[in-house]
Amino acid sequence: MQAALTPETFARFLLSLDTDRERAAEKYEDLRRTLIRYFEWRGAPFPEEHTDEAFNRVARKLGEGIEIRNIGGYCYEVARLIFLETTKGIDGKRESLESLKFEPAAEDTTDGAAEKELRLSCLEECLRALPSESADLILEYYRHEERGQIVHRKALAERLELRRDALANRAQRLRDKLEYCVSACVRKKSAI
Repeated sequence: MQAALTPETFARFLLSLDTDRERAAEKYEDLRRTLIRYFEWRGAPFPEEHTDEAFNRVARKLGEGIEIRNIGGYCYEVARLIFLETTKGIDGKRESLESLKFEPAAEDTTDGAAEKELRLSCLEECLRALPSESADLILEYYRHEERGQIVHRKALAERLELRRDALANRAQRLRDKLEYCVSACVRKKSAI
């Protein structure tokens, strides 16, 4: 049976993020947004609830006296495990969340192609609006397929003289900025 989440364990969780209360709150919000996006990108049914559950589990571990050195990485791993739990089928077999989603009625492929073209046009526009070093970084970060991705990102971090988690954070912030820009661009152009 899991220990109840108490204000003390949650306070310990925040303290593990940063000893300064304001910075801890900022880091908490940043980490929360990142984990929500993690669940959203993978098609999890309840991203906010899953993120809260990840934080609750980590806070409970801290409450049990377990020392966690990389709290962000640990939260990410707990989130990954929660995601895997949500994708288990009734018989305990994993099934893709894609099979759990409702498929829309037959779409007009012309509209889908036009929307895809609009999003691509907005992405190119938003990439051009970034400083060139930021645009180069985000393109380089996502260049390789999964198989070579880890090695590539490690080499990229070394070349930029960054820790891999710092590189991932930087790429995440750029991706967030691009997503916001593309969404705004699509809304603006769709309204015309």
